[in-house]
Amino acid sequence: MDVYKTFEHGGTTLEVLRGITFTLEQGEMAAIVGASGVGKSTLLHILGTLDLPTSGSLCYGGLEITRMGSSQLAEFRNRTIGFVFQFHHLLPEFTALENAMMPCLIQRLPRQEAEERAAHILQRVGLGRRLTHKPGELSGGEQQRVALARAMVLEPAVLLADEPTGNLDSHTGKEIHDLLVELNRERGSTMLIVTHNPDLAALMPRTLRMVDGGLVDERT
Repeated sequence: MDVYKTFEHGGTTLEVLRGITFTLEQGEMAAIVGASGVGKSTLLHILGTLDLPTSGSLCYGGLEITRMGSSQLAEFRNRTIGFVFQFHHLLPEFTALENAMMPCLIQRLPRQEAEERAAHILQRVGLGRRLTHKPGELSGGEQQRVALARAMVLEPAVLLADEPTGNLDSHTGKEIHDLLVELNRERGSTMLIVTHNPDLAALMPRTLRMVDGGLVDERT
């Protein structure tokens, strides 16, 4: 609520976010669009608790998380939020299964349960036959599917995606678009997706446009 974010650079204060207030309902799916450099990724990082606002508050289910300490915040993030980025950030020395397991292992789930969860979601995203392949043996679209599986393996309440199809060709991007929509319907996770892709934005029931550090709601 009323989120501001400023950066200091060379003695100059740069105000990127200017009093942003909006609400996403549980299970809602929305896109954030806008020109490059307007602060879309900055907002997503704040919503994902990877960064903190200069002022304002951030609430999940009535819980104000901006008052949490760093360890509490890390625990909340790992349990509640899944991330998908433009660049896959997969660990090259590990298989698709091992990469998808990582959030489970961080939460100290038993290894067998972690493997079962990861194998199940990889099967769901169409990679059931690629479990033992390392990222270098996968196409760009397959790597993004692994990244999506990793983000969804703990069935997070919220999925945040930053240009999830930015490095993919149009056909593969469309497949990822459709998969995001299907997973939203199946699992009920709230999804907020930053994108320059008008086709992906058009799939969303709600579009939020960033202009001059604020958000304009363009509900369809």
